Amino acid sequence: MEAIINFNDWLNGIVWGPPFMVLLIGTGLILTIRLGFFQFTHLGYSWKQTFGRFFRKEAEEEGGAITSFQAVSSAMAATVGVGNIAGVSTALFLGGPGAVFWMWISALVGMATKFGEASLGVKYRHIDEDGNVQGGVMYYIEKGLGSNWKWLAVVYAFLAGIAALGIGNMVQANTMAAALNQGFNIPFAVTGVAAIVLVGAVTLGGIKRIALTAERIVPFMTVVYVFGALIILVLNINRIPAAFSDIFYYAFNPRAGAGGVIGWTIAMRYGFARGIFSNEAGLGAASIVHAQAKNTPTRQGMWGIWEVFIDTIVVCTMTALVVLVTGVIDSGATGAALASSAFSTGLPGPGAYLVLMGLTLFSYTTMLTWNFYGEKSWEYLFGKAIVLPYRLIFLGFLFVGAVGGLTLIWDVADTLNGLMAAPNLIALLALSGVLMKEKSSHMSLIKKKDISA
Repeated sequence: MEAIINFNDWLNGIVWGPPFMVLLIGTGLILTIRLGFFQFTHLGYSWKQTFGRFFRKEAEEEGGAITSFQAVSSAMAATVGVGNIAGVSTALFLGGPGAVFWMWISALVGMATKFGEASLGVKYRHIDEDGNVQGGVMYYIEKGLGSNWKWLAVVYAFLAGIAALGIGNMVQANTMAAALNQGFNIPFAVTGVAAIVLVGAVTLGGIKRIALTAERIVPFMTVVYVFGALIILVLNINRIPAAFSDIFYYAFNPRAGAGGVIGWTIAMRYGFARGIFSNEAGLGAASIVHAQAKNTPTRQGMWGIWEVFIDTIVVCTMTALVVLVTGVIDSGATGAALASSAFSTGLPGPGAYLVLMGLTLFSYTTMLTWNFYGEKSWEYLFGKAIVLPYRLIFLGFLFVGAVGGLTLIWDVADTLNGLMAAPNLIALLALSGVLMKEKSSHMSLIKKKDISA
């Protein structure tokens, strides 16, 4: 075990070293510039083309398997999860308040990255001989860059299939089991068995059952969690300015904290790492489910913008501010325990149960979508015959995660995130010109419609 930990630490240092940070944030920045800062200049327009369409009752486009809202709900099921609660708390413990600033930076440029992933997922999808929609990073690498780049698609698919067993499986099961054990003294093994049953009941039904479940749970739980955090912030409103001051100050200055002497580079490292773990902009996995949407490329890309905004700018910030205003950051706790302590302090009684409910439901829905990501990735490699075996393997790893150790699982998940992101980021940069044309074509069409109207 020690050898595994040492190897992962060595590999993690390479994966999350300066070159990768430059590639990750640089890709989002380049896309932001090439798209004309689209996620900022057209934020209101993107709202009208996403959530705003519910009020206009516009018909869905053709070509997908699920509605655009179900697609983004499924994608958010994978992003709004443990990373928003335990991940943010871990970043605060290890990187100090300044880590939040770098999470914001990763999200602001990540909005362009996720726009690209969702758009390309739809543009390069195809319908197989059985009528199933196939799409994602593997397909926009192969179809967008050409057959000479298929090796990169294969690398991504292989890594994504493995990463799904970590980031979307063991991490979720482990955090859920720890929370239920602390809150209700439920044995870790019992949670593992329950997770197998409840996840299997949905994932064995395929994407439509996953999407329907996500559509019902994710929006509800997100609103409840944010509302609870807002209550605490209102009760501690006089401490909010100091919390923001700490975030900006310690983003560039060393801080002595529970994790030792922490410089701004450490704050950046954990801010970026937990940011990508939370919103997954750059990983490319969300393109697999966005490709299933009944929508056009650019319009579905706008859902990607709001996916990152809600996940990190809203939900992650709520968690961070609650931890900071309640003053528990230096308590020595980390992960879900730190978030639980913060909510219990700010909202005695129901606060801890709100975190517990959030962790349980967020973890559950994350497992559902990441199972789909993993099986689709390996279906690309091995064909349809791998789907059922992969689902069963995924269920088995849930139990392993539930009874495993948190520190190693988090570290391995960070490493896998970085490894699978690299092929996707290369593809996004290579296809940035395609994104520009798609966006410009869409906006020109909209202008013509407005003029004719």
